[in-house]
Amino acid sequence: MSIYAVIFYVLAIIIIAFTVMAITRRNLMHAIVFLVGSFLANAVLFYLLGAPFLAIMEVVIYAGGIMVLFLFIVMMLEITPEERDWWAFVRPWLWPLGLAGVSLAVIFVYLIFFSGSGHKLPLVMASPLAFGRFLFHKYWLGVEIASYLLFVALVGALYLGRGEDIGG
Repeated sequence: MSIYAVIFYVLAIIIIAFTVMAITRRNLMHAIVFLVGSFLANAVLFYLLGAPFLAIMEVVIYAGGIMVLFLFIVMMLEITPEERDWWAFVRPWLWPLGLAGVSLAVIFVYLIFFSGSGHKLPLVMASPLAFGRFLFHKYWLGVEIASYLLFVALVGALYLGRGEDIGG
C-alpha cells in the first residue's frame, strides 16, 4: 500500500467521522465546527486526487463563505437545544442507519467480488486555466444561466432586505 493510499483512507475516515459528529451534535456551534473540519479534509482529499482548483474552491466557498453564513444564522436565531430522552433522539435515526448499513454492505460486496485489481485510475492535475477554458468553451450557456440566476437572487435579497421605511 502506497503512502497516497494511506493518506486517502485516513482522510476518508476523518471526513466520515467529522460528518457523523456534525449530524449528531445537539449544540449547533459544535456541529458547525465539525462540518468545517469535514470540508477542510475534503479539500485535502481533492488536492490529493489532483484537483487543486477544487480544493481551493472547497476552502473558499464552503469552509469560508457557507460556514460564515451558517454561523450568522445560528447567532441570529439564538437556538437553544431542547431536552429529549434517549429513545426520542435515536428513533428518527433507525431507518437512515439501516439504509446506510445496507448500502455499505452492497458496496463492500461489490468491492470484494466485482472489482478487478488491474484497474488503476491515473492522477491528472487539472490547472485552473484548463478548467476555466473547458467550462467557458463547452458549457458557456449553463454558466450564463447560473450567473443570471445569482443576479436575480441578489436583486431579490436587496429588495426584501431594504425595509419598509427606506424609499418611501
